[in-house]
Amino acid sequence: MRISVLGCGYLGAVHAACMAKLGHEVVGIDVDARKISELSLAKAPFYEPGLDELLAEVQSTGRLSFTTDLSAAQGSRVHFICVGTPQKKGENGADLTYVESAVTGLLPHLSPGDLVVGKSTVPVGTASHLADRVTAVAPDADLAWNPEFLREGHAVSDTLQPDRFVYGVANSSSQHLTVELLDEVYAGPLSEGTPRLVTDLATAELVKTAANSFLATKISFINAMAELCEATGADVTQLADAIGMDDRIGRKFLNAGIGFGGGCLPKDIRAFMARAGELGADQALTFLREVDSINMRRRSRVVELTRALCDGSLLGKNITVLGASFKPDSDDVRDSPALSVAAQLQLQGAIVTVSDPKALRNASLRFPELQYEPSTELAVKGADALLLLTEWQEYRDLDPCELVDAVATPRILDGRNVLDPAKWRAAGWTYRGLGRP
Repeated sequence: MRISVLGCGYLGAVHAACMAKLGHEVVGIDVDARKISELSLAKAPFYEPGLDELLAEVQSTGRLSFTTDLSAAQGSRVHFICVGTPQKKGENGADLTYVESAVTGLLPHLSPGDLVVGKSTVPVGTASHLADRVTAVAPDADLAWNPEFLREGHAVSDTLQPDRFVYGVANSSSQHLTVELLDEVYAGPLSEGTPRLVTDLATAELVKTAANSFLATKISFINAMAELCEATGADVTQLADAIGMDDRIGRKFLNAGIGFGGGCLPKDIRAFMARAGELGADQALTFLREVDSINMRRRSRVVELTRALCDGSLLGKNITVLGASFKPDSDDVRDSPALSVAAQLQLQGAIVTVSDPKALRNASLRFPELQYEPSTELAVKGADALLLLTEWQEYRDLDPCELVDAVATPRILDGRNVLDPAKWRAAGWTYRGLGRP
């Protein structure tokens, strides 16, 4: 099948490459000429494990191309909308400018029988509005909503071997054909047993925001328990292990730390609350305000703990922050808790050096006033305290015995609770975790 993908950012570039891997003829379209140039050279404009190799593989077959010319969508049977929906400036709601623009640009190039498929995360009700726009211009075309469930760092496998597909379709005479077309697009994963659920448009839109809100709630819950553990001397890691053994709860996303960030969870729960308010159902999601509040409070808590670790004063202290991206295996620094903490420490008088395996370029664009050092060995030299704030494997594997002579004072704050406290203390370090005695 010939497929077009509108938007070649994180979602679109991965989706385009994976659709070509599944055997389709794919054209990726984006207004950013630099991005298109890099992708055409099989170079992703962001770090995602395995994506560069996949781009090179599928481009060598001739099934994948990239362009800035929207007319290249002409002749494709299925058109995926994969543009961003950032948070509006000064508001909680989602900015749908890019979605509306993509659909507007696509309309003149639709042919009878074409299917427009939304993958962007949008407020409920958006798909119905866009479907009306599509059918007004191309009565024989249709629109469906097929939310994405990618995890940064695992996006390629999450696309090629997803845990489920959700098809949101309109209640129309073309519903059966829409499902058939999407089944053809995803024939490979479906043949391997991936389940799929066919819903109405509104339910499909809600699936992604509801899932992200649930995950955010689970993270903030265990971080709230960490605050209680610190007040009582309990160990939040053991608490999480114990309650996680209950199969109604599960252990995943019960890791206390500095909170969540990135381009999805924070803005999605805020947009969810905003949309609920517009619909007159804001009372249903008031708990998400506390989820967001707990999450943001973790950042100031890390600053407080760092001050305590440094004998009550940050002024003039050399602090090394290990990690800039919001999660490991990514160079994404959008709403990164690690970078937020680093900036707050500097504002309070600390001399901050940030290290990260992949995210320093993006971090320096976001906070140019911070010091950056790609070498962990050089970054830790002379430090009064180390803060492990993004759990990259190379930081988890650090040898405390080797590091102890490199720092000025052997003190470490484990912001992700991934280190062995006994091992670090035995090597002479003052170790502090979050919610751990």
